[in-house]
Amino acid sequence: MRRKKQRLPGFLATVFVPFWVYMAINPFARDVWWAENIPIMAVFLLLVLTYRSFRFSSLAYAFMAFWLFWHTIGGHYTFANVPFDAFTDFFGFERNHFDRIGHFSVGFYAFPIAELLLRKRWCGPVLACFFALFSIMSIAAGYEIIEWIYAVSDGGEAGVEFLGAQGDIWDAQKDMLADTLGAVFSLAVFYVLGRHRVHRSSLLD
Repeated sequence: MRRKKQRLPGFLATVFVPFWVYMAINPFARDVWWAENIPIMAVFLLLVLTYRSFRFSSLAYAFMAFWLFWHTIGGHYTFANVPFDAFTDFFGFERNHFDRIGHFSVGFYAFPIAELLLRKRWCGPVLACFFALFSIMSIAAGYEIIEWIYAVSDGGEAGVEFLGAQGDIWDAQKDMLADTLGAVFSLAVFYVLGRHRVHRSSLLD
């Protein structure tokens, strides 16, 4: 059973690579695609290169994979232009919230951060959760600054699409809140389900 569950990272990677290649074909805006996909490629390669030296739990990989797939779709269409009308209409939203879900999923990375800290025994579960939360909040703020710099330096349509504000002057603040709420959610899952077993390297496996 354990051996089968260890196959999940390989399965996710096997599905993700052709999906990413497909989404790299004829994107809405190639310059925006590059800006959105650099973080995707960096995270994916980091996970591949460190897989032999440190393997996260199955749930951690599932959390991380959600963001990789979701962000890849956003990079292809640009987040404001993803065909998400069914969701928007169902809830009666005035704007496309595909990007909000994407930011919420950024917070999922708090789970593997906390898991790493606890498995390495660098701190206890409470401190690990707080460090993971603050890490995501810092990344969220840093990314909003990068978006702003890119939009200002580009000064054109690509900058507007990368920013993805859709006319909302509070978009950056709401994005950071979504990142934070995603982190709180994933850490709640981590704290309830995994913290007692993580030292045995068997968290949810």
